[in-house]
Amino acid sequence: MTVLKLSLLAFSFVFWAAGLTMLIIGFWAKVFLGTYLVLSASDYPSAPAILLATGAAIIIWGFLGCFGAATEHRGLLRAYSAFLTAVLAAGLTAGLSALLYRQNIAQGFQEGLRQALLTYGEDEGMADALDALQRALSCCGVESYRDWLASPWGLEQNGSVPLSCCRARQGCQHSLPNAHGLHRDGCFSKVSAFVSSNMFYVATAALGLALLQLIGIVLACLLAARIPAHLLGIATPR
Repeated sequence: MTVLKLSLLAFSFVFWAAGLTMLIIGFWAKVFLGTYLVLSASDYPSAPAILLATGAAIIIWGFLGCFGAATEHRGLLRAYSAFLTAVLAAGLTAGLSALLYRQNIAQGFQEGLRQALLTYGEDEGMADALDALQRALSCCGVESYRDWLASPWGLEQNGSVPLSCCRARQGCQHSLPNAHGLHRDGCFSKVSAFVSSNMFYVATAALGLALLQLIGIVLACLLAARIPAHLLGIATPR
């Protein structure tokens, strides 16, 4: 009983720390990546929102798991085991979905970039997001800077590109700058490369965290199963 209790307490602390990490990453993604996520046309749930909700739930249940192990509360331990099972299923689903639908995520972002380019100057929120992305990734347009030449905004500006496409501010306000002052690569290729290179690690982390829950499920179930006999042995010693 002592070994099981200490093991579950240690696991719950690690689980709680993982939840706190997810919550911090969720806040960071919400603040620093929220602008870029506006550009995606995908119907998938927002990643920062998922991290925030999951992190908050894990923190709460991690504390309840520690409390249930410390007080040997059988009902709470069973509920904790059920929650870990739900986290296991959610982690497996998230990890497999990230691997199977990474192309759909990239295509949704491509469609969002095209829409932002077509409505540039009309939707200020999308325009600001696109400018921020072009500055951050040193890119221009969806496939290349030439996308701007055929865009409604580019035609109105006589073949100009936004300042966010330029390495320097000079020469970009009224006409297409020379090749040396312009980011020629499109943004989608860089976003796609980033997603492809990092999605595997994200999926692996999600699957690893999910499989880790098996340890917590086994510990919680074993401790919950032993509590009645353990308490009975104390109450009626032989």
